[in-house]
Parts: sequence; C-alpha cells; structure tokens
Amino acid sequence: MLYLLDANISITAHGNYYPIDQVPEFWDWLQYQGEQGSVKIPLEIMDEIRQGRDEDPLVEWIETPEVLKALLLKEDLDPALVRRTVDTYAPDLTDSELLQIGSDPFLIAYALAAPADRCVVTIETSRPKAQRQNRKVPDVCRDLGVQSCGPFQLNRDLGFSTRWKR
Repeated sequence: MLYLLDANISITAHGNYYPIDQVPEFWDWLQYQGEQGSVKIPLEIMDEIRQGRDEDPLVEWIETPEVLKALLLKEDLDPALVRRTVDTYAPDLTDSELLQIGSDPFLIAYALAAPADRCVVTIETSRPKAQRQNRKVPDVCRDLGVQSCGPFQLNRDLGFSTRWKR
C-alpha cells in the first residue's frame, strides 16, 4: 500500500503532537517510510505545506534534499483523473469554490490512479451532508472508490513507535 499524505498531516503533526524538535523519531520514521516507498507526498501537496511558512522548521525539514528525495511522489498526474475528482465535488464549481478546495483534488487523483494500492491520509473527518467545495476528503475518496484513513491509522498500519529503529 502506498500512503499519500495530505498537507494537514505534517502541518498538524508538527504543530500539535509531534513537533520536529521534540519528537524527531516521527520525522525520521516518516522519511524512512518514504525511502521504502510506503509514504509519499505529491508535489502539489508539498507546495501547500511550504506556502506562507517562511523559516518554519517543518518547511526546513521537508526541503532537506534527502527528505525531499524520500517523500516526493515522482509521477505525472492524469488530468482526466483530476477532472473526475473535481466533478465529484460538483461539476460546475466556480473559480472561488475551486480556490477553497485547494490541492485536495490532486491528492485524491493520484490515489485514483491505482485505488487498490493507494490510500489518502488526512486529518479531515467525514461530513456526508457537506456540499460542493465544503465536501471533505474522506467523502470524496469514498465516492470515487479510493481508500482513506487518518494519521493514527497510518501509524498503526506502518508500525510507528518512538523505538521504531530498534
């Protein structure tokens, strides 16, 4: 299984429960999982992580050449899959609504390229009644037949522990 990380995974982990300077084991583990081909971050999501965060330890970490090499998903995206994903939100979204959605359709479209072998990891929770640009990643994934999970499921699936190197 290839786990594709939403920007909110690293931003929230660093900001709330695994600060880079306090739980470096998590970030080493994440890089290791990237090197093993289990975890990747698409370029569009990397750009979202970097956006507006000058001099942020998270950005410094993710831009480290070995981390970038380990985690960056290096593949071309099929524009038809992006269109299909956007249409799942609503086929007639306005430019303003598209801006609100952000990079999520790209993330989901990468998973849609191989839905049996890929899983989107996000902190967003399902809100089935949400409409249009307010739809949540897990709901769009479900509608497209793409697997999704939260960060702690990722940790369980791939065996994160602060003693993972032992």
